[in-house]
Amino acid sequence: MSSSVISNGANLAKYMDLPQNGKVIAEYIWIDGTNGIRSKGRTLPKKPTSVDDLPEWNFDGSSTDQAPGHDSDVYLRPVAMYADPFRRGDNVIVLAECWNNDGTPNKKNHRYAANKLFEAHSDAEIWFGIEQEYTLFDEFGNVYGWPKGGFPGPQGPYYCGVGTGKVYARDVVEAHYRACLYAGINTSGINAEVMPSQWEFQVGPNLGISMGDQLWVARYLLERVAEDFGVKVSFHPKPLLGDWNGAGCHTNVSTKAMRVEGGMKYIEEAIEKLSKRHKEHISVYGEDNDKRLTGRHETASIAQFSYGVANRGASVRIPRSVNKDGYGYFEDRRPASNIDPYLVTGIMVETVCGSIPGVDMVAEASRE
Repeated sequence: MSSSVISNGANLAKYMDLPQNGKVIAEYIWIDGTNGIRSKGRTLPKKPTSVDDLPEWNFDGSSTDQAPGHDSDVYLRPVAMYADPFRRGDNVIVLAECWNNDGTPNKKNHRYAANKLFEAHSDAEIWFGIEQEYTLFDEFGNVYGWPKGGFPGPQGPYYCGVGTGKVYARDVVEAHYRACLYAGINTSGINAEVMPSQWEFQVGPNLGISMGDQLWVARYLLERVAEDFGVKVSFHPKPLLGDWNGAGCHTNVSTKAMRVEGGMKYIEEAIEKLSKRHKEHISVYGEDNDKRLTGRHETASIAQFSYGVANRGASVRIPRSVNKDGYGYFEDRRPASNIDPYLVTGIMVETVCGSIPGVDMVAEASRE
């Protein structure tokens, strides 16, 4: 189904300027049973100063593929709070973990296990930077801006492109960029990607669990911005078959030891560990990733681990500048655009820094 109805900003503005009489609206967001985002709003009596001021809440998990109908309540426990760029003022966006009524994490609450790993290896001070690629579609399911019933010219002029016919929906991208900065997301940049109507934003460097938190909130902001423009966002890793690039979530990683002189030794040690757990990592690096990791279109083959300096056709890339300096970070190019970042960052710290009792990120990914 599709609809031509989009937000009417002019009419909405006169209502958004109305005073709230001291009340604050908190928009609770969470990850549902299909790796999507849900949200609902709640009125608070005053502005919260920290996550501790936010009340626990609940929702109908039978409507989000997170609970059966006979036992449908799922609890929302706030874990992070951000300024709301849509309502503004003192209003906030609240990221919440999902918990079952028996005190166990809900099946899609992978944040809990990942955070245990980060807490156990806090001395490593592991940083992440994630490059989130996505594709825009119009209301009828066509790639946004592409000729009706046809295709644009071959890839080449679109990456970091400028000008009509090379770039599509820049207004959506700019609005999202500003919304992220307003909210307090550590957004480090944006660019048009190789396939027309495909874009990327980068979040990080972020420490530990905050990487997953901020990427999920940034995705939520993108979906909300897209509502206003009548545009659909796809995080599918291969949104269009044929000679077109797929969409990934390249993940840049460094520990404290990697970021100082002599760090190349620790980068190489980490890559060696990754090479021995290739299948395990692929298993949590996104659905339909086999359609993207073909060895073409700036990807490595899903069947074999590889690495190289400045090689965008490798599983793991060591940037040229890092190789020259002898310290810095590495880039894992395998994660797909639809990853759960908690799973990816969690298995990364598990592999690079070591496992801990009671936590297995591969098992975590398949938990029901």
